Amino acid sequence: MNKSLLLLIKTLRYFLFCLAQLIKLIKSFFNNLFFPIAYLFYNISSNKSIIEIEINRWIKELFLENKNNYSNLFNLLTHYPEFRNLFYYRLESYSILIKWYYPPLKSLHINTPKIGAGLFIQHGFSTIIAASEIGENCWINQQVTIGNTNKTDCPVIKDNVTVYAGAKVIGKVIVGNNVKIGANAVVVKDVPDNSTAVGVPARNIPKIYD
Repeated sequence: MNKSLLLLIKTLRYFLFCLAQLIKLIKSFFNNLFFPIAYLFYNISSNKSIIEIEINRWIKELFLENKNNYSNLFNLLTHYPEFRNLFYYRLESYSILIKWYYPPLKSLHINTPKIGAGLFIQHGFSTIIAASEIGENCWINQQVTIGNTNKTDCPVIKDNVTVYAGAKVIGKVIVGNNVKIGANAVVVKDVPDNSTAVGVPARNIPKIYD
């Protein structure tokens, strides 16, 4: 390899390095420009207290360093598109003004009129959340479908429910408090409190207390 070709390769590498640094600077500039707007909407939102609960839970579940609300929200909006979907759900009409800069996860759909505080969505890929109501402190994994069989028959998910990857909850069913729905389970009947639903179709396994 002759010297001129080596010089060209080194120059190209240096150019690409400089370009990457420039892109980082531009992204940092726009983050510093638009994030204060997102933070303002958080502060004036009627759901501020709920958003604060969810910021704290996501920071905890993702094992992130817990700083202040400003830094925590900045971290989540910058790096976790699935959090953005939930954040925009809470912001309601304000979300349209920042959604273009912090785009939501396109394969995560939240179409539930009432969701209690503390929802955590892990990964969120290819997930549909279309219950009539979801309680507090629920956990939903990726590739989950919580959906209706017609316009009126939608699931009700109560408090402290965990829905693992690939599970389906379909139709007018009630999933009780403190329930775990196993991976790839298909729930088409009610699940009582304090139990686990597994299998296709899902069967209920009651929790055994000591």
